[in-house]
Amino acid sequence: MEVLDALVLFANFVLIPGLAYGSQLALGALGITLLYSILRFANFAHGDTMAFGTMVTILFTWWFQSLGLSLGFLPTALLALPFGVAFTAAFALLTDKLVYSHYRLVKAPPIRMVMASVGVMFVMNGIVRFIIGPDDQNFFDGERFIVRARDFRDALGLEEGLAIKSSQLLTVVVAVILVAALFWFLNKTRTGKSMRAFSDNEDLALLSGIDPKKVVAVTWIIAAALATIAGVLYGLDKSFKPFTYFQLLLPMFAAAIVGGVGQPVGAILGGFVVAFSEVLVTYAYKKFLTYLVPESWAPDGLMQLLSTDYKFAVSFIILVLVLLVRPTGLLKGKVI
Repeated sequence: MEVLDALVLFANFVLIPGLAYGSQLALGALGITLLYSILRFANFAHGDTMAFGTMVTILFTWWFQSLGLSLGFLPTALLALPFGVAFTAAFALLTDKLVYSHYRLVKAPPIRMVMASVGVMFVMNGIVRFIIGPDDQNFFDGERFIVRARDFRDALGLEEGLAIKSSQLLTVVVAVILVAALFWFLNKTRTGKSMRAFSDNEDLALLSGIDPKKVVAVTWIIAAALATIAGVLYGLDKSFKPFTYFQLLLPMFAAAIVGGVGQPVGAILGGFVVAFSEVLVTYAYKKFLTYLVPESWAPDGLMQLLSTDYKFAVSFIILVLVLLVRPTGLLKGKVI
């Protein structure tokens, strides 16, 4: 029974949170990888694009809630999500027209695009803070738990109870559906094949009659959709705070680079590698080990490698190690 308690405890604090967080990072890293593959620059505004889309979704969620609209046991944010995606995609297209299109026209080096994205990042961050404020915002309604710890504990007679939040299950399910839809789009549709061709060889794609403006527009729309959905799922799972989304930029870039820049599958793999690394390193193993070893061997300390305050340092360490040891990432992507 103690082994089962240890496994339930591990699932509660490592396995389930890691799967949910990894799904969120994977969606964010997919957007970064897509933009880098097709537009050929690292978009440092991606984290604040997530914040912008989540903010719009929150505002529509609050409006719908004030009108008495809901989805029952599901969060109302799902009803507001299409509006968040639409507004974020429109903002991304406007930003591209006002900022990035000029640099593409003059064939500026990628570093200029990167610095321009830093400027866009600060602008978006200021807009979000001005509209919704810098504090935590909670927009979750509906059923919070699918499996409750007390019910699980009573049913199986264990010391530990398994708890699964509806937002965690929703995150994993939505991520699986989105990834499948994206891969189908890129491999089966004419537009998706045009984007892949543009990514592989821009000059040859142009000679083949592919419209670069359409490819760029579709890329921004997909990246904005991925960013908004990832941001909303993260906000539902935890809470919304603009600065947190700025901090998520490092784990998402780490995920994209670990998997291999320009490799969509790598972005997904990298998201879970980074997420589980953060969770495993910052988890306190004292109680878990207490279930597995004799009482006399039970540890006195927390058995925690790093405090949760330093979880983003894990992403930085992973990023540096990968750039030093295997710059192309696990799936041999492009070198930044």
